Parts: sequence; C-alpha cells; structure tokens
Amino acid sequence: MEESRPSAIEDSVTDPAARPSRRTYPAQYRARVLAEYEGAPHGQKSAVLRREGIYQTLVAEWAKARDAEATGTTYRRERKSRSTDQTESARAVKLEAENRRLARQLAQTQAALDVMGKVHGLLELLCERSPQSPPETGPSR
Repeated sequence: MEESRPSAIEDSVTDPAARPSRRTYPAQYRARVLAEYEGAPHGQKSAVLRREGIYQTLVAEWAKARDAEATGTTYRRERKSRSTDQTESARAVKLEAENRRLARQLAQTQAALDVMGKVHGLLELLCERSPQSPPETGPSR
C-alpha cells in the first residue's frame, strides 16, 4: 500500500492560526521606553504606550525592576494566590444559597402534599355521601 503524502504546495503553506509566542524585550529597549514614558508630559504617556503596543502595567513592572536593581535587590512580581479563607468563604456562600433554594423547594413540596391530602379527603367524603347508583340527570315527572 502506498502512503499518502501531502503535495509540495501544502508543505509551503503556513498555518494561519499559528501558536503565538510571548514577546521578549531587551534591556536596552526597556530602558529607552521607560525613559521616554517617564519623560513624557501628562497626557502624552498613553501615546508612547500605544506606539510601542504595550500596557502601563508592563512599564510599571519595568520601573519596579529598575528601582530594585538600583538598590541592589532583586525584584519579583507579586502573584496573588488564592487563600483558603477566600475559597472557604466563597464555598460557604454557595452552600448557603443552595440551602435556601432547597428549603424553598421543600416548603413548596410540603404545601403541594398538604393540598393533595385535603383533595383526597374531600373526594372520600363525596364518595361516602353519594349512593352507589349513578346520579340523576334531571328532575323526574
């Protein structure tokens, strides 16, 4: 059996949805953009960011890293971790909401059963009162 091989044309076509790669910034670029950003007058800082295609938070991270290096320390970006207190309190809120929902459903079911019991009792009363013969349809002459 022959193995099907894609043609040479298909090999040269690149995937239009190629996996994006993370941008890296050399130290000279970061220093230049940071100096330009900090030297820009109020109202012009966003123009620098737009032109370079970066966000203000990235420039702030670069400034923190530069300042830490100047003091002789290393800068590590703060990562927010999920504390157990937050997850436990969120879980407790969800459980309380589910408890309220189930309590409402239980009350509704109990009310429906109460009504059904009364209807059943009423039907039994009606069956006891009526004779075994079918009811008359009209006045007899």
